[in-house]
Amino acid sequence: MDFFSNIPTHMDYDGQGRSEKISRLIITLFGVVGLVWGYIIQQFSETVYVLFAGFFLAACLTVPPWPMYRRKPLPWQKPRPAPREEGSETQSPKTKKKK
Repeated sequence: MDFFSNIPTHMDYDGQGRSEKISRLIITLFGVVGLVWGYIIQQFSETVYVLFAGFFLAACLTVPPWPMYRRKPLPWQKPRPAPREEGSETQSPKTKKKK
């Protein structure tokens, strides 16, 4: 089970944009090629098959978080400690009264 917990499941912000551009390009190209091919052979079902092949290829290339989509991780800031007020240890946040 350690194998599954070590699989990266994140994609950085630039990778998301790159993934979207690639998927749009693939689907558009397959749509145009499918439309031309379906027109040439006068069979609309072939157009749909080519487009579905494009969707499948785009999904295989862009949905998983491949390493090419994780090249520029965002540098997250360290969390700042909350400021301590007097008596904060003894009172819960709900029972504090505002001044």
